[in-house]
Amino acid sequence: MCTNISETVPAAGAAKGGAGWFPVTAANVGFDHAVGSRFDHALLLDFVDPARGPSARIAVELDLETGRALVAALQSVIEAAERSGAPV
Repeated sequence: MCTNISETVPAAGAAKGGAGWFPVTAANVGFDHAVGSRFDHALLLDFVDPARGPSARIAVELDLETGRALVAALQSVIEAAERSGAPV
């Protein structure tokens, strides 16, 4: 069953692929059939720069439990970074 659950958000960052570092200008988040993992369906994360084509893409497939843990860890680190006073 295809879920067609997908969202894209603008992003500012960089990712390292096989050809080195490239800008990340968008992040795609979805839930659908897994391709490279052992799951029937997976949480799909893509960090991309569409202007550079398909080679500027880092794809990750995670189970939902890992996705929840990642969301919690991101929130915790973001809050700690904001409290630290370090420049962002």
